Amino acid sequence: MSTHRYAVFGHPVAHSLSPRIHAAFARQAGIALEYTAIDTAPHDFVATLDRFAGEGGAGANVTLPLKEAAFAICAQATDRARRAGAVNTLTRNDGQWHGDNTDGAGLVRDLTGRHGLDLRARRALLLGAGGAARGVAPALLDAGISELIIVNRTAERADALADALGEPDRAHSRYWDDLRDLGDFSLIVNATSAARQDQGAFTLPFTLATPRTLAVDLNYGEAAIPFLAWARAAGCHDAVDGLGMLVEQAAEAFEHWHGVRPETDAVYAALRDKDKVLVTAD
Repeated sequence: MSTHRYAVFGHPVAHSLSPRIHAAFARQAGIALEYTAIDTAPHDFVATLDRFAGEGGAGANVTLPLKEAAFAICAQATDRARRAGAVNTLTRNDGQWHGDNTDGAGLVRDLTGRHGLDLRARRALLLGAGGAARGVAPALLDAGISELIIVNRTAERADALADALGEPDRAHSRYWDDLRDLGDFSLIVNATSAARQDQGAFTLPFTLATPRTLAVDLNYGEAAIPFLAWARAAGCHDAVDGLGMLVEQAAEAFEHWHGVRPETDAVYAALRDKDKVLVTAD
């Protein structure tokens, strides 16, 4: 049986759970899979990806901070990747990279399926405008939110994302300094990497939240702690980290590569319970 070679690229990437997730999916499907984590700085990304392809790389996931760079090198991209201007899933076809973005679909599937939350008609605040934010913004609009306000510390990036979404009646950019004046939101999504950069506690005005608010951090593990602590202190009704989204976006990529939709609940449960080992019986 031949082994299919895949990897996740990021910087840093040693913390990534993607190799464990894809290994578990492969065991379910009876697929021989080699899936590793490859750390590459942005300026080395293209050369590192070329080497990977030359060594038989068939596909790759892409995480921070490389998602927009991944989009730029694709010969073809799906509609949802083009709308995002960011790619988290690469597939090698005829000597070229084809790009997709499964982040948004993974987030919506986790929130609506696993957590049973209704996103329709929610007024949403998106914190951040990088690759992670770009991946989920189109899917949130498609899921039926009423309005999306994008706030980023670099205002030009928020403006660019709002323009790219092409829905001026629903998607708008605002300045970070305006947060106290934006009213309240029934959905707040943290797509920044502030906690990963050791910037301390997450400080936002409590006026953004209500007892009905759903707060979502696209990060997971320790990186999600500051924002989720803020959400609880602000009295949000629900606070969800990005672990379920991670598993669901991986399932989308796995199905695209292998033609098999993996079962995600057991994998999610094993990752949530750190005492469990991610194995299945042969």
